[in-house]
Amino acid sequence: MSTPTRVRAARKSPAERADDIARAARDLALEHGLSAITLRSVAAAAGVAPALVAHYVPSMETLLARTFSTVVSAEIAEVEALLATIEGPRAQLGAVVRTVLDGTRDDVTVVWVEAWALGRRNETLAIAVREEMDAWQSILQEVVEAGVRSGDFETTDAAGAAWQLLGMVDGLNAQALVRWGDTGARAALTLHAVEGMLGLPRGALDAPPPAE
Repeated sequence: MSTPTRVRAARKSPAERADDIARAARDLALEHGLSAITLRSVAAAAGVAPALVAHYVPSMETLLARTFSTVVSAEIAEVEALLATIEGPRAQLGAVVRTVLDGTRDDVTVVWVEAWALGRRNETLAIAVREEMDAWQSILQEVVEAGVRSGDFETTDAAGAAWQLLGMVDGLNAQALVRWGDTGARAALTLHAVEGMLGLPRGALDAPPPAE
């Protein structure tokens, strides 16, 4: 009786193996949150031994920070791509707010919320969180500044307006995770608050009617 031949897993380069581990951590974060990322869970998701994960990752703190940055930078890239397709700061600002508050990004919101909590005791993660928050504020500030130059917005503190808007978005998205309040009204309420901040009449940031 012949002995079955064991099929050996394909050999991978260090770069490929590192990518597998990073992808497994990202998928775990999006499905279960940052708190689900452990040495064993990442190893299982990547189909490797925990010791191999430890070999490729300097520390779990670093892996959490890198995973957070990967998830959030992808979201930022999507928003930047969206902005590139829209003309005019009013339309751009309205589109961004509606996009990030439309309820389709709860997986990313969970990553943000857990990162704020875990970052209290993980300075590597905290640094990554601050960097991504700076990036988000920069995007919003650039739209506001463009609106000031065009005469669409009135403010002497574009950075402050962007900071306040970011705080509103973060808070409302976090509240929506536990289904508190009218989650469907988040975008409209936020846009009305922004209109007040930027000297706009009520409804100025409402979505335009669809083209016929």
